[in-house]
Amino acid sequence: MKISASIYSAKDAEFSTLLRELDAYQSDFFHIDCNDDPSVFSDIQKIRELSNTPIDLHLITPNPENYFDLIRKSGIASVTFQFEMLKKPIEIPSDLNCECGIAIVTETDISVFDFYAEKVNHILFMATTPGVSGQPFQKQNFRKIRAFRSKYPKKHIHVDGGINADLSFILRNMGVYLSVVGSYLLRQEFIGSAMMKLRSDAEGSSFKIEDFMLDNDEIPVLKASEFEMMSMLKTVEKYGMGFVNIVDEEGFLLGIISNADIRRALIRKLDTPQNIALDEIMNPKPAIVKRSDSVSDMMSYIKSLSFPILFLPVIDENGLLCGTLKFNNLIRGEL
Repeated sequence: MKISASIYSAKDAEFSTLLRELDAYQSDFFHIDCNDDPSVFSDIQKIRELSNTPIDLHLITPNPENYFDLIRKSGIASVTFQFEMLKKPIEIPSDLNCECGIAIVTETDISVFDFYAEKVNHILFMATTPGVSGQPFQKQNFRKIRAFRSKYPKKHIHVDGGINADLSFILRNMGVYLSVVGSYLLRQEFIGSAMMKLRSDAEGSSFKIEDFMLDNDEIPVLKASEFEMMSMLKTVEKYGMGFVNIVDEEGFLLGIISNADIRRALIRKLDTPQNIALDEIMNPKPAIVKRSDSVSDMMSYIKSLSFPILFLPVIDENGLLCGTLKFNNLIRGEL
């Protein structure tokens, strides 16, 4: 996942010194907020004179067309238009010479992206109230991020607001392409230490598994009483996650069937696949986590396992299936 350092969060830092330090610790982007203020482009020009790091501009204005010429001349890598500020749908010129995106606040539904889907390459989730610093990440954005990734798997996802080391790990796991980091990175005594934590595993996280797991309505689930090979294969294919959770009539987790389990069962009974019974294909003792576990608990558990993990069923205190975690996005989010 890319890190975009929110330059204006470093209120008292000397510009050239700040940029040199961020470059030394390999910030992927410099994030600049432009709240309907053309003078911001003077700062962008200074940045361009001091550093080659790409600039990520967040344009907050009801009249973005007033800035098109400035954008064309600025040499920025990316511009994101704040949806809620627009008086009317914006017509984005094809000659801005940068990538474009749409930003939305927590209360705005992702459906507003539909109009721009053919014209932009990313969405920016504003996960705290814009203009109010120090707020925690608004957790309802986890589900919005998942919904957007499912609907637009080829679009990049950017997130701004409340980012720290704990949250950075979770967002990487969700396949987020870029996180805008302000106070956590730029108001620390050592920027290098904060940058390392943003790129490492979460330690001492305040988030629980239930905060960001995929809920039952987002994952493949099949009742044991309804098992047959074709229905199971259709469920795996429908969700495209490479597995299906098997539950009893009350919703208690009985086990999982993964692509590897399917492959092994077919090798054994290639001539009569329709006769494969549930107990011949299901793993009744999968690795699992509880919804009340912390991210640190989960990481310690995963590191204790002798085999790689691509997904983890999540159960409640009684053993009822309540969600799943996927880990394949940890790789996708780095691309």
